[in-house]
Amino acid sequence: MIPPQVRIFVCTEPVDMRRSFDGLAVAARERLGHDPLAGGLFVFANRRANRLKVRWFDRPGYCLLYKRLHRALFAVPRQGDAIAVCIDRGALARLLEGGPVTRRRGPGQAPVAAPAGDRASNPA
Repeated sequence: MIPPQVRIFVCTEPVDMRRSFDGLAVAARERLGHDPLAGGLFVFANRRANRLKVRWFDRPGYCLLYKRLHRALFAVPRQGDAIAVCIDRGALARLLEGGPVTRRRGPGQAPVAAPAGDRASNPA
């Protein structure tokens, strides 16, 4: 359970998923402009939006959640040209669910996930 006072930051730019604890800490500091030791959760996705890492620091050390979707994508939230978007716990839960692939942007570009609110419930 994530306490309500914890801030959750999503990087809207793709990140190389080969990065681990230290590389993601650098990305949190340099790309998002936040201290990775301040207690926030930092969410990073790859270019194809089928892999996602959540990095945070608790008192004894770093924690990392890595999720890879199969036949689905993460709908990374966007706000204009902002590099970082702050979301709440509910939005993080919806983001981690992933969504079906809806369409391709164009030749050679990654597919696009359906936004969380646009998903049809299909109990298949």
